[in-house]
Amino acid sequence: MKKLRVSLLVRVIIAIAAGVLFGQFLPQQLVRIFVTFNSLFGNFLSFSIPLIILGLVTPAIGELGKGAGKLLAITALIAYGSTIFSGFFTYFTGDAIFPHILKVNAELTAMENPEEFMLQPYFSVAMPPLMDVMTALLLSFTIGLGLSYIQGDTLRNAFNDFKQVISKLIEVVIIPLLPIYIFGIFLNMTESGQVLSVITMFLKVIIIIFILHVVLLLLLFSFAGIVSKKNPMRLLKNMLPAYATALGTQSSAATIPVTLKQVMKNGVRETIAVFTVPLCATIHLSGSTMKITACAMAIMIMAGEPVTFTAFAGFILMLGVTMVAAPGVPGGAIMAALGLLQSMLGFNETLQALMIALYIAMDSFGTACNVTGDGAIAVVVDKIAGKMGETTKEEKRMDDVPVMQPSKI
Repeated sequence: MKKLRVSLLVRVIIAIAAGVLFGQFLPQQLVRIFVTFNSLFGNFLSFSIPLIILGLVTPAIGELGKGAGKLLAITALIAYGSTIFSGFFTYFTGDAIFPHILKVNAELTAMENPEEFMLQPYFSVAMPPLMDVMTALLLSFTIGLGLSYIQGDTLRNAFNDFKQVISKLIEVVIIPLLPIYIFGIFLNMTESGQVLSVITMFLKVIIIIFILHVVLLLLLFSFAGIVSKKNPMRLLKNMLPAYATALGTQSSAATIPVTLKQVMKNGVRETIAVFTVPLCATIHLSGSTMKITACAMAIMIMAGEPVTFTAFAGFILMLGVTMVAAPGVPGGAIMAALGLLQSMLGFNETLQALMIALYIAMDSFGTACNVTGDGAIAVVVDKIAGKMGETTKEEKRMDDVPVMQPSKI
């Protein structure tokens, strides 16, 4: 019989519902067993974050730096600009809206110091990371940029092998255990009387982010329409099949054939489409950046933490680069962002768990926004390439551009 596969989103929803339900009647002694698991898993996650950054970001930057022609650099710059615009657009919108709909909750502030209000584990095992998060990021950027310039393949192959090890760590260990981790968090919060405020916050934030996704796509396609002198609404309408496919598959890779078809329907030349669509599936994550920025702001406001432009400006700029590594593995976007949340915004293990749950709850919308936005970038790149007078020889070289293979986001 064919094995029944349950998506991560469904498992997380089940974990949240089960945590709220069982937290109503399970004795504290039993709840503390899951709290102990969470303590061990959280420490292991903290140990793994620098390794995840080093293993995913380094080869991603090294591979991105290789390639032929100016079109690669132009596409990467446009994709990064779109991602950063999404982050700042979300910050300023959230700064104007969230304080009015999300209030500081005295119970939720306990998440900053959970030892004072929530049940504690029976025991804990220290798992210090090999390096701090910022060291891992700087090391990844340094080695990744170096790999893009050197001719040898020994170090590049070593980091590609290390990437496979880290990918397996995420796919086989971390992702399967996440629902149990989230179950334990909501079980403990229910026991502590905090869960109602969190669920209410989840619903409000999900609605706001969905609206922001729509507005962002309208802005992206308006820009594409101005550049290409085409009807932006028609461009967006033609991309709706890709949006719907991404909603159903939650995968950028599975949506690429549909995206290519709809991009060419918008008048993009085939040589440009087959180059930009797979590349943007790897480096353009405006929807994911929007989700992470909005969720981080919402959780900080509810936890009583100050939300400042200075902190989020640096966070968004770093997030745009770190997201390059995100499509390598399922759940890669939030996994790659955990280090930045911890080092730049001060998220502890409990807040990170809430962040993961809230992010995964909107996984489909983020992927759909990423994929649909790729269509706008393809239109812009096609117009720029036309003005540059790209020759047939240059277009032929596009086939040799080593593009990282996208996977589920």
